[in-house]
Amino acid sequence: MVAALEQAFRAHWGRVLAALIAFLGDFDLAEEATQDAFAIAAQRWPRDGVPVNPRTWLLTTARNRAIDRIRRDRKLAAKARLLEPPGAKEDTVDEADFPDERLELLFACCHPALSIEAQVALTLRTLGGLSTEEIARAFLVADTTMAQRLVRAKRKIKAAGIPFRVPPAHLLPDRLAAVLAVVYLIFNEGYGGRAQVAAEALELGRALAELMPDEPEVHGLLALMLLHDARAAARFEDDELVLLADQDASRWDAHEIAQGRAALDRALALRGGGPYVLQAAIASLHADEQRDWPQIAALYGELSRVTGSPVVELSRAVAVAEHEGPEAALRIVERLDLGEYRYLHSTRGELLRRLGRGSEARRELELALSGSPAGAERRLLARRLAELDARG
Repeated sequence: MVAALEQAFRAHWGRVLAALIAFLGDFDLAEEATQDAFAIAAQRWPRDGVPVNPRTWLLTTARNRAIDRIRRDRKLAAKARLLEPPGAKEDTVDEADFPDERLELLFACCHPALSIEAQVALTLRTLGGLSTEEIARAFLVADTTMAQRLVRAKRKIKAAGIPFRVPPAHLLPDRLAAVLAVVYLIFNEGYGGRAQVAAEALELGRALAELMPDEPEVHGLLALMLLHDARAAARFEDDELVLLADQDASRWDAHEIAQGRAALDRALALRGGGPYVLQAAIASLHADEQRDWPQIAALYGELSRVTGSPVVELSRAVAVAEHEGPEAALRIVERLDLGEYRYLHSTRGELLRRLGRGSEARRELELALSGSPAGAERRLLARRLAELDARG
């Protein structure tokens, strides 16, 4: 039963909350009512069984809890009468009464009146269903800091009268960059081990592609997520991280790869050449049985030109190492200003290892290990160090 409740939360939290926010126009009240619905499910479902349609049950329960809260507040009595049909009790709500409002919620959360940090945090909380603590870890801030950030974001939406709707067509392109960044961050959070969160991002990506069929970056992002998700089953073996070069390609989802490439073709047909389209093109080449490393390096070079990101240059160095050798790649890495970025150390360590510079490689891998969080990535670095030590 615990598994059923967890599955219901992952599958339905975002849609129930988005529907209630649209229904009530109040983030806090909608979130409280949604939380109430899931709490009631935790009490009743073990006794009565899981409903035939869990989402409709949750929508009905959350809507009724919201009306109960409004009734108890005399100041909102008039609003309760407007929300509630005459003589209504704990009525069952037809799911058709609650259209999928997640896109409206997504654009509200990504309104330019909010900071980028607030946009991402609020969307992760509302649509991704992540807890405040999980979001705080993603941002490397204290839980209290993130809680305050979320409260301020909700207050800003209310005070500024930010509309709960998809912007008109002429404003969509300007709002698109933040929306795509938020969706991709949600996907990355899920790709680290929360499959349903990744699925939520994919659903949002598909919905965006329907809403904005002529925006190449939308199709590029959808392609990128599909191509990455297709390899998810092969990324771990016995809870240990498996690098792309070592993955069992038979475990990749061929259907998702085909879907991703179809979305990429659509983006290219629209003359797309933005960051997401370029990343999707690279991901598509990585899905080939024989990888075209010169072409991958060239695409990373174009992505570096477009973004100006030293992290992209680091990825280009990895591709260069495969077709020009580790010495050429190391020359790129040595030019990068990435501070104590752990992937800079791990990449440099691997290149030094391939060049036979064992003591220098060990020092770099130790630096990467010291900056890595607990988990599969840290264990992978520890294995690399042990292998290096074994070779003397």
